[in-house]
Amino acid sequence: MVGQGVLRECLLDPDVSEVLSVGRSKTGQQHPKLKEVVLKDVADLSSIETQLDDIDACFFCLGVSSVGMSEADYTRLTHDLTVSVATTVARRTSHTAPRTTFIYVSGAGTDGRAMWARVKRKTEIALTQLPFKHVVAFRPAYIQPMHGIRSKTAWYNAVYAVMGWMYPLLRLATKYVTTTEQMGKAMIAVAKHGAAKPILENADINAAA
Repeated sequence: MVGQGVLRECLLDPDVSEVLSVGRSKTGQQHPKLKEVVLKDVADLSSIETQLDDIDACFFCLGVSSVGMSEADYTRLTHDLTVSVATTVARRTSHTAPRTTFIYVSGAGTDGRAMWARVKRKTEIALTQLPFKHVVAFRPAYIQPMHGIRSKTAWYNAVYAVMGWMYPLLRLATKYVTTTEQMGKAMIAVAKHGAAKPILENADINAAA
């Protein structure tokens, strides 16, 4: 869902010259700036490594819910996958000097003690050890999908269907509520100008947008 929002804003932004989308399925979008790569195993970027050499930013939006998952499985799909992709990107883009900004979509409450929070915090820390120009963790809370965007997780859509009518009220709580549009605009802004700090909480994301 976040990835769809970021892609929309990238395609609309005149300063973005090209978008390379890498995922397990097609985005369903067509645009002169968009190049899509579909990989069964996103952790293995060996087949497209040379296409990563000149990227200015990597927006890592893949993620899964921890509901019903063991810590081992959640770690594999959250920490291990993210670090694997980031390591490849860093290796391809830092051969002269670090030039790429890596933005990782984490989550509000990542400093907590819950299993998912510990894994995401471990991922945030691991990313800072890689040779990027900037590494910034986005920690959104409630994200309202905009412009017809829908989550691929069925029960998320059920929640949004129930809570959607409340959004005009929820949007007043900028500390806890953002949108897919604001997420996308904030990521592009950070890629262009950097961020004042390495972790952006919900209110920081809205301010950056």
